[in-house]
Amino acid sequence: MARPRKPLLSTDRIVDTARALVDAEGLAAVSTRRLAAELGVSGPSLYNHFRTKDQILEAVADSVSAQVDLAMFEDGRDWRTALHDWAVSYRAALRDHPNIVPVLARGPGRRPAGLRLADAVFGAMVDAGWPPAQATSIGALMRYFIMGSALGSFAGGFVDDESAYDPADYPHLGQAHLLAEQQEKVDERAFEVGLGALLDGLTQQFGRATGEAEGAEAV
Repeated sequence: MARPRKPLLSTDRIVDTARALVDAEGLAAVSTRRLAAELGVSGPSLYNHFRTKDQILEAVADSVSAQVDLAMFEDGRDWRTALHDWAVSYRAALRDHPNIVPVLARGPGRRPAGLRLADAVFGAMVDAGWPPAQATSIGALMRYFIMGSALGSFAGGFVDDESAYDPADYPHLGQAHLLAEQQEKVDERAFEVGLGALLDGLTQQFGRATGEAEGAEAV
């Protein structure tokens, strides 16, 4: 009787398994020994695909970046709408995989999906008329904002025990114990408010930047 065939070990299988571990237990859960056990293979066989744990985590991070929609930079949307829609997609990917955010926060490095993301944002801003230096700054500030929003829940940081907020000590936190049960709603609203304010500010800057450029050309 033939032995049952084991699933073929592949880079995708390793990354998928590592991502599930990170999602469930955090970055510390990933090790070659743990991954090998989860995959049903010997530890050394992983080295045919990844030499180190850091390489595995980099691949997991890139797999999350690959989930971010970039179509808005190619389908004719104006730069402000494109930035908004991209930010929403990016945050959704990070919200689904928050434990990998510290790795993503290091920057794209050599990760292909991360570099495609950076290239799409920068290219779209320059094509829209932003000076390259400002386009770089926009990519940076959007990353700060989106990743910061994904690192932790504001509403979830308050306990649901009313006695924790003695009005003698915290006269303005009388409703803070209600935040936790409205966590998703509060956090989503805060993200949209912040994103709108950020885009409003950029829109004003864009008007000044393009106006100055036109003035210089006229001279």
